[in-house]
Amino acid sequence: MSGNTDSDKPVRDKPWMFRTYAGHSTAKASNELYRKNLSKGQTGLSIAFDLPTQTGYDSDSPLARGEVGKVGVPVSHLGDMRTLLDGIPLGEMNTSMTINAPAAWLLSLYISLADEQGTDRTKLTGTTQNDIIKEYLSRGTYVFPPDPSLRLIKDVIVFTNQEVPKWNPTNVCSYHLQEAGATPAQELAFALATAQAVLDRVKESGEVPEERFPKVVAAISFFVNAGVRFITEISKMRAFVDLWDEIALNRYGVEEPKLRRFRYGVQVNSLGLTEPQPENNVYRILLSMLAVTLSKKARARAVQLPAWNEALGLPRPWDQQWSLRLQQIVAYETDLLEYQDIFDGSEVIDRKVEELKEQARAELAKIDAMGGAVASIDYMKEALIASNALRIADIERGDQVLVGVNRYTETEPSPLDSGVEGILTVPESVELEQVAALQAWRQNRDNAAVNKALTELKEAASEGRNIMPPSIEAAKAGVTTGEWGAVLREVFGEYRAPTGIGAAHVVDEARMAEIRDLVSEVSGKLGRTLTFVVGKPGLDGHSNGAEQIAVRADDVGMKVVYDGIRLTPAEIVAQAKESKAHVVGLSILSGSHVSLVRDVVQKLREAGMSDVPVVVGGIIPQEDVNILKQCGASAVYTPKDFQLNEIMTGIVNLVDQNADALAKAG
Repeated sequence: MSGNTDSDKPVRDKPWMFRTYAGHSTAKASNELYRKNLSKGQTGLSIAFDLPTQTGYDSDSPLARGEVGKVGVPVSHLGDMRTLLDGIPLGEMNTSMTINAPAAWLLSLYISLADEQGTDRTKLTGTTQNDIIKEYLSRGTYVFPPDPSLRLIKDVIVFTNQEVPKWNPTNVCSYHLQEAGATPAQELAFALATAQAVLDRVKESGEVPEERFPKVVAAISFFVNAGVRFITEISKMRAFVDLWDEIALNRYGVEEPKLRRFRYGVQVNSLGLTEPQPENNVYRILLSMLAVTLSKKARARAVQLPAWNEALGLPRPWDQQWSLRLQQIVAYETDLLEYQDIFDGSEVIDRKVEELKEQARAELAKIDAMGGAVASIDYMKEALIASNALRIADIERGDQVLVGVNRYTETEPSPLDSGVEGILTVPESVELEQVAALQAWRQNRDNAAVNKALTELKEAASEGRNIMPPSIEAAKAGVTTGEWGAVLREVFGEYRAPTGIGAAHVVDEARMAEIRDLVSEVSGKLGRTLTFVVGKPGLDGHSNGAEQIAVRADDVGMKVVYDGIRLTPAEIVAQAKESKAHVVGLSILSGSHVSLVRDVVQKLREAGMSDVPVVVGGIIPQEDVNILKQCGASAVYTPKDFQLNEIMTGIVNLVDQNADALAKAG
């Protein structure tokens, strides 16, 4: 008698860590969501913070208005952190925190909570993203200039190396580079250059003994993106593995292979998710996930997937569950984890990997010749703008097919789209409640202890001492996120990253001719060049859309005023007044569009510019379009409006019609 025995069964690898990127409204609501997701089989936390928290402001800061709890959870003090992680034992949880400029502060709050729980710091596992260079290039939640920003990253690395050795203190993030239009070679090179800049800073400080430096290298993790072109993406990930091994060995002398491993988590591409026919995004997400799980040699250590409807707004718990189940099906129902790497020996994959490595090495050499990642920020930013312009032009021409967007657009009504209930919305009352709770926190704390902690924090920042010990003491004393940020702003100053919109890029002259003629004609009627102010109000740092609108407007002959991200409505209106703008464009992706558009329109009226039309672009639910028009918006564009020339034509016609109406009235 013959048959299979238990010994014949393949040994299955452990699956990657299952995560969902989550957080919204309040710490209490987010805690309920985390505990629910963990009960469904999620194995790690990935915390999304709201924009005020990400940029070092309290919820009651004027700059936080309209942004509280929208794209993540507000955490203003240790009490918020307690509520956020209530009932979750930190010694048993692997927690990823997407936080950059204030990473030292949020980690201090986390460690302070662990101390309260009686958890040994050496047992804490998790990651702070803490990659500031990509913030300058693509995401926009930076605060301080490059030098003090690298100093803060260095401080976190040195501290965790000694006190929290299982923590990943820096998670070099190429995710947003791809979202900003990076080619695979650029994503490889720019991320690796950032890692080198961080490690060089730590090494130069002399604060880590030479024998412990390999552990510092091993603690650097990466957070990458994977798109739907999964053969290229698989090759990119294998190239990352090889290149990081080379850098760790040759640049930093790490002899032990285990310490040279390329360790990464992934969120698959959100840039490719579409507003039209959003149900197709499920397939895109699955194919993108395969890119980071199929190859054992380059398999992700943690995976978080976007929801199918993220191009429409915040996903509901059910939408997040659907993405979690996708991971579990691939991990547990398929035989993927039972085999060695299925791509070893593939001539196609090997050839693509070598091609990408060669291209990335050339980019790295160029960056090194410029003096490293910090010195080449302007170069990298302009390169991303140019690559993204090329990508968008390919979509407009149909050379890059997006099913349901520029091809196969015929569609049936979707039963998944249930209107206003199809996405999660954050009510305006959340901000009022959060602000009231924050003010109560301030009233009930020991102000003498707070002032002492802030004085010590300022002295440490000014004197170059490690920022972590005084930050932890400040957290325990009841200091708030905004107070911590204000002290460091006072010592380090603030920074405005380059916009990159002057980047040299390929221009399709033939497709521009008609719109250029229209701009010229309308400018003639106006008596001067049509002037377009492009503004990013609020704290939203996702500038890719605004940048590409500004670039295309310049290409077709408009005079463009664009000064980058995080402008107040008052600053945008001041720009419009100074430049005598004919039209104002607002780009908002954080969900705060109603309050910000209302504020800009009101300030235009107060400035005597009520005749200047306002156009709005962003991730805007359909039910909000009419609200924005009632607030004074003349036109609203969402991700379905991918033809930039059509947007330009609409803007020029709007200005023309407005000028005609004013002429008749005058």
